[in-house]
Amino acid sequence: MSFQAYLDKIEEKTGRTPRELVEVAKGRGYDAADVKAGVIIDWLKEDYDLGRGHAMALIHVIKNGPEISDKHVGRKGPHGDPTNVLWLDGKATNPLNA
Repeated sequence: MSFQAYLDKIEEKTGRTPRELVEVAKGRGYDAADVKAGVIIDWLKEDYDLGRGHAMALIHVIKNGPEISDKHVGRKGPHGDPTNVLWLDGKATNPLNA
């Protein structure tokens, strides 16, 4: 599954855009360098019933912003993303889905 596909599924499951969840995480201080992934995984599981894979995709965005490595761009198969910047404002508004 691509990074963007994970984020889109998170939105479907939670009813919140990735950007909304990132803002909640920042409000809790989860974007701090010393916060371990396990803390965020536990929060996302408890509050949103998200599994580890989905949580890890969101953790990347919380900690690093929406840019991903170019190694993920243009790859064939389910793990490739069309761009190195993830869309955080909801899949219905993503211009790449038009």
